[in-house]
Amino acid sequence: MAPLSIAKLCRAVPALLLVACAGTAPRAPAPPPALDWAHADLPAAWPSLEWFKAFGSPELDTLMTAALADNLDLEAAAERVVQADARARQAHAAILPSVDLAANANSFAGHSPAGTLHETDWSAGLSASYEVDFWGKNRAKARSASYLSTAARADRETVRLTTQAGVANTYFEVVTLRERLATAHANVEAAQKLLEVVQARYRAGYATPVDVANQAAAVATLRAGIPDLEQSESKALAALAVLLGRPPEHFDVAAQTLGGLSEPSVAPGLPAELLRRRPDVAQAEANLSAAHADLRAAQAAFLPSLTLTATAGVQNPAVNAAVNTLSGVGPAVTLGAALAQAIFDGGKLRAQRDEARGRELELLASYRASILDALVDVENSLSAIARLDAARADQQAAVAQSERAYEGARERYQHGYGDFLSVLEAQRTLYSARDQFAQYRLARLQAVVALCKALGGGWEVTQPDARVARQPPPSSAP
Repeated sequence: MAPLSIAKLCRAVPALLLVACAGTAPRAPAPPPALDWAHADLPAAWPSLEWFKAFGSPELDTLMTAALADNLDLEAAAERVVQADARARQAHAAILPSVDLAANANSFAGHSPAGTLHETDWSAGLSASYEVDFWGKNRAKARSASYLSTAARADRETVRLTTQAGVANTYFEVVTLRERLATAHANVEAAQKLLEVVQARYRAGYATPVDVANQAAAVATLRAGIPDLEQSESKALAALAVLLGRPPEHFDVAAQTLGGLSEPSVAPGLPAELLRRRPDVAQAEANLSAAHADLRAAQAAFLPSLTLTATAGVQNPAVNAAVNTLSGVGPAVTLGAALAQAIFDGGKLRAQRDEARGRELELLASYRASILDALVDVENSLSAIARLDAARADQQAAVAQSERAYEGARERYQHGYGDFLSVLEAQRTLYSARDQFAQYRLARLQAVVALCKALGGGWEVTQPDARVARQPPPSSAP
């Protein structure tokens, strides 16, 4: 079923038809291998635009709102949309006639033995020019600009989704580092207490100097790991501040633990629907469509261009021609037409067409790659979540059993029934199990974030740009 789904999904069919009109026929995107999740009988649970709220963290919701308002990358992407819209308006303006208001005056004066003469010629009126778009060159350029405007909007949505995922991942990383720091401090405290017990047993003659040295080294080793965790926390906080568009000085978050967080319940549907929810795929498709239009314009440039001009107004003299001049103020009308055809340009037009064709094929490859990237992202995210789910029970059991082993070894040693090496080994195992479990929970949350991002984060193509949607595919041109 997967190849059929991809065939439906690949909204590249119109694009590939346009490529055919350019005289080339690149291969259609090859369908990916069968995907485990690409079955119609599996229920789909697409993320919503506010997927992050499903984690149940009011602080994370506040950070997301701040990031969407102040993130500098998102602000830059929004300004790129403004620029693309302005370029689209410029390109569409070339389809319409241009009308200008013009006024000028020239004063002539001269003196000779025949006498003195002074004359003032002036004119005022409207002038219009229009390039008759027989071959669709200007319309193709307008379509290209509209597609690029659509691509800029999709790029903005990609930046938004990337920013949201970055905020969630970095926030979880900060809180996880705080949990690991708390675990490290608790382990240092426990190790210090055990050191006091070892020292007391040494003074009573029940422990050796080696036991004291080993436990003192264990305390020092645990303490030595704390500064690295603190530095990692500071760096993560600074990265989170940058995502929010704020300076890192005095920036902080309140959460100290990941306890109480829930996870969004999301699952992919058919690949065809997935690709309609990926802004990066929509951007690649719009760029490809723009390249088709650019190639059409480059082909039309080989054909003659016809420009009509007209001027109407009042002037003095009413007609100022080389043969007859009609003196006095009066209405005047000027009409003109110009036909231009390139005869020899040193291969410039041909090179421009070849460049446009190469650009088109490049973007076709990029579009195919974006499709595969989307499918791979979902596959990797689902695989990571499945493996983490399988390891959940083992991770929890490792922590629980390590705590029991450490408490038992410590109690036996404190009462003189066990050896010190058993306590030391149990202590190291417990510290490692707690630290690994904190990292496991971070990996689990980040895997869910990655899946939400891979599924498009709730974005979906709704209504295409009307200027683009109603444009028919360009016909073949030489």
